Amino acid sequence: MTDSKGWFEKAARVIPGGVNSPVRAFRGVGGEPFFVARGEGARLWDVDGRAYVDFLGSWGPLILGHAPRPVVEAIVEAAGRGTSYGAPTPLEVEMAEAITAAYPSIELVRLVSSGTEAAMSAIRLARGATGRSLLLKFDGCYHGHADSLLVKAGSGGATFSIPDSAGVPGPLARLTLTAPFNDLDAVRTHFREHGGEIAAVIVEPVAGNMGVVAPRPGFLEGLREVTRAHGALLIFDEVITGFRVAYGGAQQLYGVRPDLTCLGKIIGGGLPVGAYGGSRQLMSHVVPLGTVYQAGTLSGNPLAVAAGLATLRQLQAPGVYATLEARGAQLARALTVAAERAGVPLTVNRVGSMLTGFFCDGAVTDYASAKRADTTRYARFFHAMLGRGVFLAPSQFEAAFVSLAHSEADLAHAARAAAEVLASVA
Repeated sequence: MTDSKGWFEKAARVIPGGVNSPVRAFRGVGGEPFFVARGEGARLWDVDGRAYVDFLGSWGPLILGHAPRPVVEAIVEAAGRGTSYGAPTPLEVEMAEAITAAYPSIELVRLVSSGTEAAMSAIRLARGATGRSLLLKFDGCYHGHADSLLVKAGSGGATFSIPDSAGVPGPLARLTLTAPFNDLDAVRTHFREHGGEIAAVIVEPVAGNMGVVAPRPGFLEGLREVTRAHGALLIFDEVITGFRVAYGGAQQLYGVRPDLTCLGKIIGGGLPVGAYGGSRQLMSHVVPLGTVYQAGTLSGNPLAVAAGLATLRQLQAPGVYATLEARGAQLARALTVAAERAGVPLTVNRVGSMLTGFFCDGAVTDYASAKRADTTRYARFFHAMLGRGVFLAPSQFEAAFVSLAHSEADLAHAARAAAEVLASVA
């Protein structure tokens, strides 16, 4: 039987860097990745037979844990009828109805196949609807790997200290303005200088790709005010936060309604999916109603939609988000207490069931303060936790996710491991 090392050697011969998404390569923490054999509930097992309590959750979609029975049954049932048709299905309509019911800002929604595609399409729509070219995004916020968005991005870019990507033409990059997250003054300055040219502001309402960074009080409200005043659109990238921080996402949690919303991850229940939506008037610019082109062979894929609907039904049960809040708070508290006892500088940022422990003193409120974190210490922490059967993101600049599958015993195990590890990396 081939072990993880053997699989990685095989993968490196046929896949760039041996992985199909860069952060999986463990370059941010050193070493080589393990290869997964299976997952169940809150646990993963690798091909070497080791088990891990999983706080990565496939980078956010697995809010119910691995292989939850209702989701697996929905996928199996849908697959028995066919895997793709290239024609409309009733499940697509049910998903659109579920999304529009949960998000009052969305009257019409278009399903796509990834969060990247959703953000790319929303930006094209914003430019088409406004007739303007400029986009404003925030340092460290990641909205997928479309050309316009790989300017001061977070996530893998933060891990590798690469703020921009080769292959992005200079003239295209110059259409994207950037500002520090949580800095309304910088946003207002951009609008004073370029207000009539800015089509949209795109933001993760809770940043998740420089690590978790919450919006300061008034920040999202300020974005809503300034975009409305200048005739620009406000796009919330809720690919991570959608159905995660509340059933109605960050816009429900903070009471700010954007013009366009991007969704993904949880609405696919672990399968590839994305969506973007907004008012009927805005979405009427999208073909076949309007002139903003966007299409996709696998958009609204019946397996992904079936998995997503099964997930959303589970999230509507009473007390679900209170449970997630309590479990997220329990994990954050355990990390904070363990760090204090060990004398290790650690700032834990949390919103609901997503959190990041930054190895630094002081508040982390934007990309610049996030980059103060000690990535070498995080790498030691990551590997020591992995050795104790706890799987976290292989990058300082990512989120940990708590799921409904995590038990009290799982959280207690993670707390004990963190206490041991933090004492050793002081």
